[in-house]
This record gives sequence, structure tokens and C-alpha cells, in this order.
Amino acid sequence: MPTIITRGAASAKAFGFGNSALPPSIEYLVVAGGGGGGKNGGGGGGAGGFLTSTAAVTAGTTYTTTVGAGGTGSNTSSRGGLGGNSSISGSIATAVGGGGGGSRDGSQGNGSIGGSGGGGGGVDNSTGAAGTSGQGSAGGNSAGSGSDQCGGGGGGKGAVGGNGVSGTSGGNGGNGTASSISGSSVTYAGGGAGAATVDGTYGTGGTGGGGSNAAGQANTGGGGSGGGPEEAGYNGGSGILIIRYGANYAAAQSTTGSPTITVAGGYRVYEWTGSGSITF
Repeated sequence: MPTIITRGAASAKAFGFGNSALPPSIEYLVVAGGGGGGKNGGGGGGAGGFLTSTAAVTAGTTYTTTVGAGGTGSNTSSRGGLGGNSSISGSIATAVGGGGGGSRDGSQGNGSIGGSGGGGGGVDNSTGAAGTSGQGSAGGNSAGSGSDQCGGGGGGKGAVGGNGVSGTSGGNGGNGTASSISGSSVTYAGGGAGAATVDGTYGTGGTGGGGSNAAGQANTGGGGSGGGPEEAGYNGGSGILIIRYGANYAAAQSTTGSPTITVAGGYRVYEWTGSGSITF
């Protein structure tokens, strides 16, 4: 059977299959938006929460699909912004947006809690924040004093963010986790790199879209990098939502939000990079 790719509403007739039975359950991947990085030797943004599992669905029921935006990198003394949540009708699964990275300010130096936690900013004793259980990891701590302060990396789904190294570099972003739900292996939810205030370099962004001197990668939930000396933090990457089920079942009755729809490898795959819905 050749691969079929389309966008928008789907129906069994459109794919030319005779089976009208709708699926009793689905597999899903829900990734929230990554957090924004902090300013001026700031901490890296935490990755968006990452959830994958199965769920029962009911024929004739419409399920909303929400994809979170990336958090805004800080251009003030405040920590980076939180990523937006992604969800399937809330009650099925809600992935929590990534935490923002701390900035070089005593009251805003610590990272914020999220799907994965933001890294601590380049100020004395700033700490990374916790991630959400089952969705991500904690951010790393800052290190150093004076002009040698370096922010911690944001947490990723697969690993905690690295601590800053005084006078050397910001902490590395925590690595993400791979999923093959789309039909090929893709790594999502990497943490953003921490940055240095004056003496030092950026850390490395976590695999799965984490930024290093850059924004988190779109549609991966990657965290944004912290900003260097007197520089703003970088934005987090937007999330993604993917549903699949066996191709022996009929196509969904309808979709909104223009998902990419693929039939290959024995599965029907629906992939949203923006919010919408699906009716089975």
C-alpha cells in the first residue's frame, strides 16, 4: 500500500477503504511548548512536557487537540516565560509547558517549574527548577560569582539540565527522548542551554530541539537558550501532538486544524502543529 498524505478533513471514502469500523483506541504523543531562556547569562528554558500512551475513544465523539506555543525569552530582569500546555481533550492527556530559565537578578534568578524545569540564571546560588513527574526533568544550577557566573541548562525529558561551570560555560540542556509514532524516529523535548555572563560560552542544547545561542526548535518542545552578556534569552520551541491507530480501521469522520494525515506502515497518523480537533 503506498503512503497517502493529505491535510484537513478525512473520511474512509477519501482513502478508498471499505472498512467503516472506527478504532476503539489510539496511541498518542503530546509535547508541550518549551520554556524561554533567561537574560544576561541566563538559564536555559526547560523542555515542554512529553507524554505518550494509549487511550480509548468513542465513535461520534469530538476530541480537541491543543498545541502549546513556546515560552518567550526574557528581555528584562524577569525569568523566561513558560511554554504553553498541549492536550487531548484535557481528560486524556495534558503535557505541561516547559519552565522558564532564570535571569541575572536576585529575585528572578531561579528557574521556574514546568514540564521540564528551567535552569538557574547567572547570579549567586541560583537553582534550577523541578520538572513534572513523568513528563520531564529538573533544570541545572548556576555557578560562579562576579563576572564569571554561568547559568544552568534547562531540563529535558530524558535527562536533567547540566550545572553551569564557573568562568567556562553555561550548563548543557538535558537531552530529550525519541519517539517513532510518526513513522520515523524523532527526538523531542530537549532542554535549552545555559549562558555565561562575561567569561565563558554557551552550553550545548539538549537533543530534541534544545537551543544553544538560539531558540528552541519549532514543533519539538525544545527549550530556548539563555542569553549571553546583556542579551535577551531565546524563545522556546512550540509543541506537537500526534495520534495514530491501525490502518485497518476507517479514517476519522472529520478533523480541524489541518493536521498532516499519513497512511503508512500499517497505521493512520494524524499530526498537529497547531490546535484543532478530531471526530472518530
